[in-house]
Amino acid sequence: MMRRFLYTLKQAFLQVFRNRAMSLASIFAITAMLMILSIFFILVINVNTAAQSIQKDYDSIELFLDDETKKTEANYIVNQMKNEDGVQDAYYKSKEDAMAEFKGRWGENAYLLDSLQDNPLPNSVVVVIDDLEQAEHIAKVAEGFDGVEDVKFYKDTVDKLLNATKFIQIAGIVIMAFLVIVSIVVVSNTIKLTVVNRSNEINIMKYVGATNWFIRGPFLAEGIIIGVISAAVSVGISGLMYKKIIDAIGDQVFSILSMPMVPVGFLVYNFAWIFAALGISIGACGSIISMRKFLDA
Repeated sequence: MMRRFLYTLKQAFLQVFRNRAMSLASIFAITAMLMILSIFFILVINVNTAAQSIQKDYDSIELFLDDETKKTEANYIVNQMKNEDGVQDAYYKSKEDAMAEFKGRWGENAYLLDSLQDNPLPNSVVVVIDDLEQAEHIAKVAEGFDGVEDVKFYKDTVDKLLNATKFIQIAGIVIMAFLVIVSIVVVSNTIKLTVVNRSNEINIMKYVGATNWFIRGPFLAEGIIIGVISAAVSVGISGLMYKKIIDAIGDQVFSILSMPMVPVGFLVYNFAWIFAALGISIGACGSIISMRKFLDA
């Protein structure tokens, strides 16, 4: 069994080297497909992460108060909001508490905020909602109080993010299906060329009693090798490009916008498994298709 496996693997690598021009074309086609796919994966994952982050704040409405609004007036707003239907709780947040929370979001970069001479954040009233269907009504009620300068409400943003996520997912599926088909055709043609070149050898092997699977083995392994190489190249390039993008933009920007980005390590780890599965599947399918035509099924 081990000798057969080593023979299959040796023949597969020899065939890849002999037909290196077509093999490189196959690797390029699969790598290009996986690279385009990685762009959609990155978009979908980060948009989903941003949407989930904002949805955590979606269960609350924040009422920013004028600087002239006194604590007693803020407490009156708190008590009135607690009586509204769909409100779970309401509480006052001072500008000092808001700054402490803001520094927490900045993490290790919080020291950059120490250079501010004055605290630019306003006092506010936070209203926690337990019935999202009442959210718009609660926001309109909050806008009617004296001393309320602005109301922070995420519904429109969340809806837009969810719609954008659905669009990106659908577009990614359509493009992925098209690129997978193209890659399978390219790999199939590469294996087909090898089968034609070795037709005489294959006939001799059949005459001496070699089974179909013994003959198919090297061709199947060749397609898998092409798929694995393509997956490794695409994972490396995708991970490097993603890291360069994050380094170029800077973690501070994401902290300021409160928009978390998926870590590079997490993305590369998942890309490795997904792309390996796709690359092996494409290579194997291309090999099987070419062999069904030239070998007895």
